[in-house]
Amino acid sequence: MVQVHPASAQPFAGVLPIAPTPFTDTGELDLDGQRRVLDCMVDQGVDGICILANYSEQFLLTDAERDTLVELCLSHVDGRVPVIVTCSHFSSRIAAERARKAASAGAAMLMLMPPYHGATLRADEKGTFEHFARVAEAARLPIMIQDAPLSGVNLSVPFLVRLAREVPLVRYLKVEVPGAAAKLRNLIEAGAGLIAGPFDGEESITLMADLDAGATGTMPSALLPELIKPVLEHHRAGRRREAAAAYARILPLINFENRQCGLRGAKTVMMEGGVMKSDAVRHPLEPLHPATRKGLLELAAEVDPLALRWGR
Repeated sequence: MVQVHPASAQPFAGVLPIAPTPFTDTGELDLDGQRRVLDCMVDQGVDGICILANYSEQFLLTDAERDTLVELCLSHVDGRVPVIVTCSHFSSRIAAERARKAASAGAAMLMLMPPYHGATLRADEKGTFEHFARVAEAARLPIMIQDAPLSGVNLSVPFLVRLAREVPLVRYLKVEVPGAAAKLRNLIEAGAGLIAGPFDGEESITLMADLDAGATGTMPSALLPELIKPVLEHHRAGRRREAAAAYARILPLINFENRQCGLRGAKTVMMEGGVMKSDAVRHPLEPLHPATRKGLLELAAEVDPLALRWGR
């Protein structure tokens, strides 16, 4: 029985990584591999799991595959940790329908980007506000807005605070724009009492600055969340020096993942560690160059994340 985590529960915080979507070498969904990914992430001690995000290759999945993955992931996790379902779409109607399905399956929270399509087609501020409001009305679940350069949408601090005030389910913000720490600090100051969860993303590449600014959580990949978690724990306990030392140890790997690998990094490490059988990505994405793969695995071996040995 799936356990639903109500909006009134303790605010989400900590490390909520993105689950990769495993494929076979021929590009089909690897459903057994997906179950193993989820089990590995639970063993990593994550505070939640986000599915169908950009790092899950959501833009390369059919609607039927999305439905399959929502049902599989929610039923397999079975309440062991909260599951966040990404429901982004340019159409408010489709995003709302995705949100309803996620809520029915037992999602704890939704994540959405603002409505955009391509480089130039995006909603104005009024349309963006209504988009989030309609999704909130459809699902009645907490919503995390993903504020990322990919959308090309400028989500100003006053707009986000107004949205949190007038659509109370919009309680979480994942800030991935340049100068994330400054924006997080401004959001926390301007939206005091309204923002339940200021998060960062981008593989936690600016985590220390963002924690200093008041972030309470991070949404990295599934590559090394159990090594990121002590950084937050030390920082939360006031041990900033220990937090910085723990972060410095893993930063070379985080930097390499962010700058050289993208979403392929976690898949490659998980394949090497026996979590999934293949690190295939769907075309037009290309696999990692052998030299990049070698560099990634060398850096991973230095810090020994669980994903590198979980299935061996």
